[in-house]
Amino acid sequence: MSRKIGFFAAAAATALVLTACGAPDKPGGSSAKTDGPVPDKPGKAVTLNILDVAGDLQLTQGMIDEFVSKNKDQIEKVTYSKATAPELVGKVKAQQNAGRVDIDLVLTGVDGLAAGIDQSLWVPVLPTYANRLPGMNDYLDGAAAMQKLAGDFGVTVAYYPSGPLIEYLPAKVPNPPKTAEELLAYAKANPGAVQYARPSNSGPGRTFLMGLPYLLKDSNPKDPVNGWAKTWAYLAELNKYVTLYPSTTSETMKNLANGSAKIIASTTGWDINPRVLGTVPKEAAVGTLAGFHWVTDAHYAVVPKGVDVDKQAAILNLLKDMLTPAQQAKAYDKGYFYPGPAVKDVTLAMAPQESQQALGEFGRPEYEKLIADNPLEVPLDAKSLVAAFDKWDREIGGAKVKK
Repeated sequence: MSRKIGFFAAAAATALVLTACGAPDKPGGSSAKTDGPVPDKPGKAVTLNILDVAGDLQLTQGMIDEFVSKNKDQIEKVTYSKATAPELVGKVKAQQNAGRVDIDLVLTGVDGLAAGIDQSLWVPVLPTYANRLPGMNDYLDGAAAMQKLAGDFGVTVAYYPSGPLIEYLPAKVPNPPKTAEELLAYAKANPGAVQYARPSNSGPGRTFLMGLPYLLKDSNPKDPVNGWAKTWAYLAELNKYVTLYPSTTSETMKNLANGSAKIIASTTGWDINPRVLGTVPKEAAVGTLAGFHWVTDAHYAVVPKGVDVDKQAAILNLLKDMLTPAQQAKAYDKGYFYPGPAVKDVTLAMAPQESQQALGEFGRPEYEKLIADNPLEVPLDAKSLVAAFDKWDREIGGAKVKK
């Protein structure tokens, strides 16, 4: 993520300037129209190139493929590619500078969304075309709060309460910590046993970082620079007993399974999905620490500036369909972003049978009560999040990150 990311609110000030900075005509004589009103439908069927930097296709590819199969007059075919969030800005900016934008739709988390807003890469879809996305009126409260973080540039397509949770194998940790202080004491008594991934590269790592100020009753959980005195002191003390910080969440899951880590930071999705896949033993358990608040998360769809208006028309119609309850039910997946749906009244009974079976076996009934009974907090804004990442890298664990 760019180290110069600005506030979402500042970026949103350009909302009414629809694709004003669209790319020039494409090389080779093409004169695709990249600005002006977006028609109700494309003039002819288009090819959409979709880039996923958040693992979102695991939740949404079924939605996209079904729409394409039923709307060949709008979308002839779709190509999918994947990259990491830190690579996103460079890829899109290079294409825009060259006057040839080949990425039509990006599926991203908060990190890539924010980095692109800072660099003015995204089309401000809202509020201009809000009336073409009626499903946004039906967002769950948590998803609606996450949508506000996107300003006018992203459309929330998946949502989950996230964490922070701790995860462990009961046979190895029969008496898991119940408070942040007990977690620290366990780490001190068992050096190397507590592990979380580098926050800037990991959803659970990031959620653990942002959740601690609530657990520790810090002065301002939304201000990592001036309001996290207890959090930074706690992380510095915990760091004494952490031998390494994996660079990915997947590594922490493997370490939990092989016993090199005994307690790791987790989230609902990272708890369920690796057990479904067999990466983590089925018997793994999760817990919360006293004072727990959920720090929520979401995936967004964004359109790079320079995408022609026919493709934008197809994308708007695709997103409209993706926000219907029938399609949102696919977001249950195999627990990857549990629950997953961003809109109201989407039950597991509406999900594909494969999802129902996976969650019936590996889901946790206690999550429903945990979600209902504990506060939901949106993540830090972009500027604050980057400040937290920078401080963690410099002062806490950067030297111990496993490359």
